[in-house]
This record gives sequence, structure tokens and C-alpha cells, in this order.
Amino acid sequence: MAKIIDRRKFLFEAGGGLSGVALAYMLGQEGLLGATAGQTCVAGGKTPFAPRQPHFAPRAKNVISLFMSGGISHMDTFDPKPMLKQYAGKPLEGKGEIVVRQGHPGPLMPSPFEFKQYGQSGLPVSELFPHIANHVDGLAFVRSVIGRSNDHVQAHYELASGTLRMGWPSVGSWVTYGLGSENQNLPAFVVLYDARGGPYGGPANWSSGYMPALYQGTIFRSAGDPIMDLTPPASVTHDQQRARLDLLGKLNALDEAKNPANSELAARIASYELAYRMQACAPEAVDVNSESEPTRKLYGLDNPVTEPFGRQCLIARRLVERGVRFVQLYHGGLGNQNSDTWDAHGDIRDNHGRHAAESDFPIAGLLKDLKARGLLDSTLVIFQSEFGRMPISQRGLGRDHNPGTMTIWMTGAKVKGGQAIGESDEFGYKAAVQPVTVHDLHATILHLLGMDHTKLTYHYQGRNMRLTDVYGTPIPQIIA
Repeated sequence: MAKIIDRRKFLFEAGGGLSGVALAYMLGQEGLLGATAGQTCVAGGKTPFAPRQPHFAPRAKNVISLFMSGGISHMDTFDPKPMLKQYAGKPLEGKGEIVVRQGHPGPLMPSPFEFKQYGQSGLPVSELFPHIANHVDGLAFVRSVIGRSNDHVQAHYELASGTLRMGWPSVGSWVTYGLGSENQNLPAFVVLYDARGGPYGGPANWSSGYMPALYQGTIFRSAGDPIMDLTPPASVTHDQQRARLDLLGKLNALDEAKNPANSELAARIASYELAYRMQACAPEAVDVNSESEPTRKLYGLDNPVTEPFGRQCLIARRLVERGVRFVQLYHGGLGNQNSDTWDAHGDIRDNHGRHAAESDFPIAGLLKDLKARGLLDSTLVIFQSEFGRMPISQRGLGRDHNPGTMTIWMTGAKVKGGQAIGESDEFGYKAAVQPVTVHDLHATILHLLGMDHTKLTYHYQGRNMRLTDVYGTPIPQIIA
């Protein structure tokens, strides 16, 4: 005889989840929700947003990731190669098969940009980044990061999740899952992308993959309402909306009593309740007009060239200041043409010149502002891209994709600055000394946040999954 179940239980078990809206409000009334910023909270409470204890004492509690989408050229920015000038116009030989993405491989091409040494460390930086160069003694450059794909989308996914495929949790999701949130009125993981469009690969870059959707990144817009449809219709008053949620909360309490072991219900309810609380908090968090005029100028908001990315950087500071755990910024977006990204196939001078002019000043302003406010010691800032570029020319002026080596840098979180870690070969074609994989990079990020990457696991399909799979070693010079 077939088992008869009631309608509400059928909808819940069928995946509709229509009842999952506001139980978190009731839990909050009973003191069971995670604390707001500045309050204490016992880890392991019912809310999935509650702050959690790290495995060991962290060096950082927040992350700002600056992603230059399109593939920034290391040899034209932070990894000078004088040998390119010496052998200019000659073929790249002795390196095995030369694999290019778009074809048209040319001879070795020197950088069109001049390098200068900066700071007490004397580290060289291209003329593209004169403002970031003034912070060189606080930056740790890793010149030997290697990827596994010369395809934009797959390379984006690898930097985001450690895999070349979509459907896997991003590093921001892992951080949120591992540490929870410091502010119960804002998402723990926020994404701000270029006004010209999103990055290659789209939302899969901030996906929660096989984890609950609660841990995925939340897109904030840098102008207007930070989230579409955040403001309720004018016809619905605050009291009406609250009454609806309270009624649903009572119904959800009945479901929880029937399904006490189902953590997905609490997670789904908490995400809806967070959306309600964000109606008051999110607009304030992105209100850069409330900042002083000197602060706005520090980020370049008075210049139409630097204003778009400067606004993103200023919002990122405001978010970490309010306890947002992971802020992902993208510079370079898929607009009307590839030239809106750092994908310099046609002309490296023109492409990188334009995009560096947009981003250099705002990034330097972010670093200066974080330091002045005492936030840099507790915030890890990462500058990265999906791959480097080839030392040979493409049609004489551009450079093709090169996952064989790239340069990233980190600062904040008490990371020792003024150092260059690893080396690419004499032409910048492949990592030559201390190759660093993306798994190593992710293990390093987690370590600085107080998490052992081998112990941060999520059980899925019979296996304890990790961000770093079965690989990864933290970069010793970074975590020292």
C-alpha cells in the first residue's frame, strides 16, 4: 500500500522549498541566531551564518580579491625580462613545443613599457603601475604561479575553485563555509564586477557548487540599489512585509519540528531572512557619497577614467569594515568587445595602457586607505589574473595566453612585503624556480585565515571534499 504524506511534506521533500522563508527571524527573537558585528556568538548555533572558530590563530579575517579578467601580462607589469630586448625578433627556441591559443606566433617581443626600481626593496615595477609601485615594500610578489589551461573560462574556474569545470565551490564559498560571517545583516561573500560586464565564465566563478546556495557569492551593484529587487514594492509597507514573514515563520517552525535533522531548511530560511535584513543595511554599505571628499579623491572618484573601478574599491573597503568576509572584485568585463578586458591579443601597449590607467590609482588608494584605518593588518588583499601572456608576439603587437607562468601579489595580513617569490625563466615563458600551483595559492589563503586546507572539508557523494582536492602546500615565504 502506498505511503500517504501530507501536501506540505510532499512539497518540501520534492525540492520546492516553498516554506523556507523566515524561521531565522523567530530564532533571532529567541537569541539563537548569529550575532551582529561587534557581538559574540557561540559557534555551531542553528544559523549557518554564525561566526565559526578557525583551526588556529588567523593572520587575516577578511579578504579582498582584485581579479584582472582577461589575462594580465607578467613581463609587462611586475616581472621584467631584459633578455627579451636582447633577443628581440628571434624565435623562442629550446623550450619544446610552443602552444598558443589563437595562432599567429611571432618572434620574441620585448616589453614596450619601462621598469623602475621602487622602495627600500628595490623591486622593479612597470611604468603601467606608478601608484601601486609606491606600495612595493608592502607587497609580496609570486612570480611563478602556474595554471592548467590557456582557455579564459577554464582558467577563471581554476583560479576561482581549483578545478577547470563549473559546478564546484569557489574559494569565497569555502571561506564563508569555514568561518561564517561577522555581520548578520550583510552577505559574507560579495561580488563586484566591471560596469562593462561580468568576467569570463560568469556566475560559476562565485558559485557554491555542491554546497548549499547560501554560500555562493552575492552580486552587489556599485550604483543604485546594490541588489536588484532589494527594495519592496511601494504598495507593501514594512509592517505588512514583517507580518507575512512572521506568519511564514510559524509555519516553518512546524516543518522544522517534523524535520529536525534537515540542515538545508535552516540554511534556506536564513538566506531569505538575510535578504529581508539587507533591505536596510545593504544600501548604506555601498553609499560612497557618504564618504568625505578627500576619501573619494583617494580612490579616483573625481576622474571619469578611474571612477568605475575606484567605486568598486571603495565599496570593498566599506564592506570589510562592516564585517563582510570575502569581497571579490573584477576589473575587465565582457562588454561589446574583448578590448574591455585585459586580453591583449591585438596591441599590448594600447590594451594594458588603458586598463592600468583605470585600475592603478584606485588600487593604490585602497591600500593606503586600509592601512590608514588599521584594516590592512587584518585584511588579505590579492591581485591576480587567470594566466600570464606569451613572450612572443601575436601579429607583431599583441601577446597570446600563457598559463605556464604568471605573477600575483599579496599584501596585508602581516604578509612580509618587498619580496619576490619564485622565478619564471629568462623569457617569462615558464615557471623556473619554485612553481606555485593554484592549489598552493588556495592553501595559502586559507592558512592566513586560520584554516588548515586539509581539514576544511565538505562531505559530498561519499567523500570529504576539499578546495585543494588532495594537493596544495601553503607558500612558505607568505605564511612565515
